[in-house]
Amino acid sequence: MNVLLDECTPRALKRRLPHLKIHTVQDMGWSGVKNGKLLALADPQFDVFITTDKNLRYQQNLARLKLAIVLLPTNRVNVVIALIPKIEEALKTIRSGDFIEIAMP
Repeated sequence: MNVLLDECTPRALKRRLPHLKIHTVQDMGWSGVKNGKLLALADPQFDVFITTDKNLRYQQNLARLKLAIVLLPTNRVNVVIALIPKIEEALKTIRSGDFIEIAMP
């Protein structure tokens, strides 16, 4: 499974999940790319996009994507680290085109 972390998503997640193939937007050289174009770039290369952008599903037509999306409730590192078990569970069950929102603990 190829996972892409959005610019606003803490990179600590990548270090805490070393068993997954995770890239950041920065790794890909896509820093500053707007959501529509970013999703178009990510869709053919990644299976899952992890973000904290709560407006993403309202601003973009996600139905046209095969990319699955996991929405985190915050970009605060300590909260995201605490959510790792929920994130891992979501990644075990997520399917192409799914949108999973993880709630605040």
